[in-house]
Amino acid sequence: MSSLAAYQYVLIALIFVWSGFVRSGLGFGGAVLSLPFLLLVHDQPLVFLPIIAIHLLVFSSLTIWLNNRRTGAERRAGERRESTVDWRYLWYLLAVMMVPKLIGVFGLITLPSRVLSAIIFVIVAIYALSYVFNRPFRSNNRAVDILFLMVGGYISGTSLIGAPLIIAVAAQQVAKEKLRDTLFALWFILVFIKLAAFIWADVDLQLIHHLWLLPCAAVGHVIGLRVHKRMLQAETPVFFRVLGIVLLVVSAAGLVQAFL
Repeated sequence: MSSLAAYQYVLIALIFVWSGFVRSGLGFGGAVLSLPFLLLVHDQPLVFLPIIAIHLLVFSSLTIWLNNRRTGAERRAGERRESTVDWRYLWYLLAVMMVPKLIGVFGLITLPSRVLSAIIFVIVAIYALSYVFNRPFRSNNRAVDILFLMVGGYISGTSLIGAPLIIAVAAQQVAKEKLRDTLFALWFILVFIKLAAFIWADVDLQLIHHLWLLPCAAVGHVIGLRVHKRMLQAETPVFFRVLGIVLLVVSAAGLVQAFL
C-alpha cells in the first residue's frame, strides 16, 4: 500500500466508503461487492483482505451492540428485549461451515495472488449473473442447503466472498428483522478465524492504513444504516440488477488483467 500513486489512494478510499455502505445496508457484500474494484486498483488480494477483515470486526460488533443495548428506563422496569441475533441458527451455521472454512483459509495462504484473483473474479461473475437475471441462489432441499453452506464456508475462507451462498440458505430460515445481525455475528466469528490465520502466517495487516480507511468505511456505514431501515419495507431488484451488470463488467476486466 505504501508504494501506490495518489489517484490509487483516492479510488481505494471511495471503494471503502462503498464497502461500508453495502455492509451495513445489506448485512453482507462488504467484500464481494468491493474486492473486485480494489483488485482493479491494485491486484494483490492479501493487501486488502486484512483491511476488510478488521473493518468487518469493528462495524459488525458495533452494530450488534447498538441494536441490542437496553435503555436505562428499560433496565429499571425490568423489560426484556429480544435479541436481534438468531443464536440457535447461528450455531448450526458454524457447525456446518467450520471445517470447510478452515480448509479455505489454508488455500488462501498457499495460492499465488494471480490465481486467487482469478478465482475471486469468477466467483463474483457468477454472483453478478444471479443478480442480473434476478435468480438468486435458493434451495428448499436440506442436503443442497448443507452443500451451499459448506461451499460458502470454503469460499469465505479463501477470499471472504462466500456470503451470497450462505445467505441463500440463511434468508429462508431466519426472520427478516434478525437476518442482518445474525449474519454480522456469523461474519465476526468467521473473520476472526481468518484474521488469526493472517497473524499466524505473518501477513501484513496494513495497520497504518486503518487510520484513514476506517473513517472512509464509517461514512459508508452510517449511510447504509439509514438505507437498511427502508430496505426492510421494500424489495430492490432493480438495484441488484444494475449492480450485477457493473460487477460482471468489472469481473471480466479483472480476469483479463489477471491473465495478461
